[in-house]
Amino acid sequence: MAIRLRHMEPGDWAEVADLIYVSTNYWYEANRRMAIFSGGPDATRLFCEVYEALDPGCCVLAENATTGRPMGSCFYHPRETHVSLGIMNVHPNYFGTGVARHLLQFVIDLAEGDGKPVRLVSSAMNLDSFSLYSRAGFVPRAAFQDMFILVPEAGLSHTPPGLERVRAATPDDVPGIVALEQDVSHIGREKDFRYFITNAAGIWHTSVSENAGGAIDGVLVSVAHPGSNMLGPGIMRGPEQATALILTELNHNRGRSPVFLVPVDCPELVQTMYAWGARNCELHFAQARGAFEPFDGVVMPTFMPETGEGAAFEHFVEFGPVVGPGDVAPGTQATSKLPALPGLRQRWL
Repeated sequence: MAIRLRHMEPGDWAEVADLIYVSTNYWYEANRRMAIFSGGPDATRLFCEVYEALDPGCCVLAENATTGRPMGSCFYHPRETHVSLGIMNVHPNYFGTGVARHLLQFVIDLAEGDGKPVRLVSSAMNLDSFSLYSRAGFVPRAAFQDMFILVPEAGLSHTPPGLERVRAATPDDVPGIVALEQDVSHIGREKDFRYFITNAAGIWHTSVSENAGGAIDGVLVSVAHPGSNMLGPGIMRGPEQATALILTELNHNRGRSPVFLVPVDCPELVQTMYAWGARNCELHFAQARGAFEPFDGVVMPTFMPETGEGAAFEHFVEFGPVVGPGDVAPGTQATSKLPALPGLRQRWL
């Protein structure tokens, strides 16, 4: 079976949303007895909307070279210091046919051409994806436990130290946020924070923490949408700033159960989350292919968007042979519809 790669076009959005919805729910239903997305592919159209706004043209599709049927998709995010691997999906009909390896190699080749490392955050519970990345040269650098809290309608009433120094972010904070991320994570992605704070889509909220001198020492973003309800990205000097910012963004999501990634090597923060009623739902590894500097603070990745450490919200089974050339053929367009997969129970974490 020959695999052809090409870039996503506006006319592909509906099928890519279908692909993300079907493949993600299929994998979670088969492996975790739950479905992540509900409400149909309109929810996962969010990925096309956000990523095309941030990085136009940065989604590669794999299609059957004979039939033109979509087999898989992968968003990627070139930044000043790195390339992040975004959400990557393969339709269940094509599990094990080498699609994911073709998509991954495309992003690796692009990054190598620019002399940049590739970053991602991948599920520690998906051995197929872990093996794919490990064989491609990615090295785990940090581990995170995915946690969630059901926030009461009245909000959480905790009063952690530093809460009085947290406020809503403004566009004037972007230079300070960029400097903070360079110090803590050693990466740059200025346009992302401008996008969050501008909030043209009406789904983002961003808070910052200031130190006594007025400098930014923490930032945390949240997204509230049927396709994604998460806290992150977050960058903080230490656990105190992280705790105060997490509480603030949780209370901005009252009546919801947002998911957030907490570093496993930050036990003070982990224990505080347990005390607030948080539960674990998954584990993730931050991985890098190429140069990587250890974090100098608290980092909280996210799956929406995956532009910093990257967060490859991947769903595929990848154990078959790689077949067919990985040529890019812009201008060709698949017109087939993805088949519906019955029996998926819609349950959120």
